[in-house]
Amino acid sequence: MGKVLVLLTLMIVSSCNNTEQPCDTNNSKQAQTSTCTPGSAPPADNDQFPVPDVGEVPAEAHLFNANVSLTNFSVSQEEKVLRAIEMIKKIIRTKEFKERVYNFTYNGKRQFVDNKGLTNEQIYQIIIDGAETLIPEVDNEMDLDLELYTSNFTSTVGYTYPHVLRIWMNTKYFNSYSIAQVAGNVFHEWTHKLGFDHASSYSKSRDSSVPYGLGYLMVELIDKELATQE
Repeated sequence: MGKVLVLLTLMIVSSCNNTEQPCDTNNSKQAQTSTCTPGSAPPADNDQFPVPDVGEVPAEAHLFNANVSLTNFSVSQEEKVLRAIEMIKKIIRTKEFKERVYNFTYNGKRQFVDNKGLTNEQIYQIIIDGAETLIPEVDNEMDLDLELYTSNFTSTVGYTYPHVLRIWMNTKYFNSYSIAQVAGNVFHEWTHKLGFDHASSYSKSRDSSVPYGLGYLMVELIDKELATQE
């Protein structure tokens, strides 16, 4: 009986890692049972890692914008994703976002996992520059080509491919997600367009990769912002 349970567990885990969708956001069991829902931020330990003054937000951050193309969105779904994108733009223009990216920590150091050898400051600048790998122009905007699809028998929230700009988002999660969670998914996938990647299978360190770490952070800050508006 024990061998059967182990085999079933391995089958479930392997089904969440589709090799045809290498850059994806997974709604894994680990993510559901942790303190962070998919698209939320790991809790910060500000006593251990105090946030110093990192200076003012650069002018280009205040200009940060988005160029959006939508496919297969209904009117209500379009309103939802556009509101999420507006919140991303608002958060990127804040000093708190800059501070949290500059002071992101993993394993006791200010760093992201799978950071391509870049410092936190360099990663922040890449975000602000908005120069996607396929559109390598510094234009201070997210170039987003989003398409909704439906797959009810997968844990994949969204995915993309390195050779295309398009990002696919699963209605199985999109329709029930909050504005903050949708924004976290969009931001996660967009960082792939900037050239950042993460491990294909779940691990605690993967949560600190650029796509996951910033996706979680975006949702945390949007939830906080929306709470102040209530």
